[in-house]
Amino acid sequence: MQKPIVSPGFTVEDIRKIREYNYEMTKNMSMEEKRKYYQSGAKEARETIEKIKKERLAKNNLCRAAWIQF
Repeated sequence: MQKPIVSPGFTVEDIRKIREYNYEMTKNMSMEEKRKYYQSGAKEARETIEKIKKERLAKNNLCRAAWIQF
Protein backbone atom coordinates (compact mmCIF):
# COMPACT_ATOMS: atom_id res chain seq x y z
CA MET A 1 0.00 0.00 0.00
CA GLN A 2 1.24 3.47 -0.88
CA LYS A 3 1.70 6.11 1.79
CA PRO A 4 -1.38 8.38 1.79
CA ILE A 5 -1.16 11.93 0.50
CA VAL A 6 -2.59 14.38 3.01
CA SER A 7 -4.53 17.38 1.72
CA PRO A 8 -3.49 20.92 2.74
CA GLY A 9 -6.72 21.32 4.73
CA PHE A 10 -6.19 18.03 6.65
CA THR A 11 -9.72 16.63 6.61
CA VAL A 12 -11.47 13.74 8.34
CA GLU A 13 -10.93 11.79 5.12
CA ASP A 14 -7.16 12.29 5.54
CA ILE A 15 -7.35 10.83 9.04
CA ARG A 16 -9.23 7.83 7.68
CA LYS A 17 -6.56 7.31 4.98
CA ILE A 18 -3.76 7.47 7.56
CA ARG A 19 -5.50 5.03 9.91
CA GLU A 20 -6.18 2.61 7.06
CA TYR A 21 -2.55 2.86 5.92
CA ASN A 22 -1.24 2.20 9.44
CA TYR A 23 -3.57 -0.77 9.82
CA GLU A 24 -2.45 -2.29 6.52
CA MET A 25 1.21 -1.75 7.41
CA THR A 26 0.93 -3.38 10.84
CA LYS A 27 -1.82 -6.00 10.56
CA ASN A 28 0.56 -8.95 10.12
CA MET A 29 3.32 -7.70 12.42
CA SER A 30 4.26 -9.17 15.75
CA MET A 31 4.12 -6.93 18.81
CA GLU A 32 7.91 -6.47 18.64
CA GLU A 33 7.75 -5.49 14.98
CA LYS A 34 4.97 -3.00 15.71
CA ARG A 35 6.98 -1.50 18.54
CA LYS A 36 9.99 -0.99 16.25
CA TYR A 37 7.77 0.39 13.46
CA TYR A 38 6.19 3.01 15.71
CA GLN A 39 9.42 3.87 17.51
CA SER A 40 11.19 4.59 14.23
CA GLY A 41 8.39 6.94 13.19
CA ALA A 42 8.44 8.62 16.58
CA LYS A 43 12.21 9.11 16.36
CA GLU A 44 11.85 10.76 12.96
CA ALA A 45 9.10 13.03 14.29
CA ARG A 46 11.20 14.05 17.31
CA GLU A 47 14.14 14.89 15.04
CA THR A 48 11.91 16.98 12.79
CA ILE A 49 10.45 18.85 15.77
CA GLU A 50 13.92 19.56 17.17
CA LYS A 51 15.09 20.85 13.79
CA ILE A 52 12.09 23.19 13.57
CA LYS A 53 12.68 24.41 17.15
CA LYS A 54 16.33 25.20 16.38
CA GLU A 55 15.38 27.06 13.19
CA ARG A 56 12.76 29.12 15.03
CA LEU A 57 15.14 29.87 17.87
CA ALA A 58 17.82 31.03 15.43
CA LYS A 59 15.26 33.22 13.62
CA ASN A 60 14.03 34.70 16.92
CA ASN A 61 17.60 35.41 18.01
CA LEU A 62 18.24 37.27 14.74
CA CYS A 63 15.09 39.33 15.26
CA ARG A 64 16.10 40.15 18.83
CA ALA A 65 19.60 41.16 17.73
CA ALA A 66 18.16 43.41 15.04
CA TRP A 67 15.74 44.96 17.54
CA ILE A 68 18.53 45.63 20.05
CA GLN A 69 20.66 47.31 17.39
CA PHE A 70 17.72 49.46 16.35
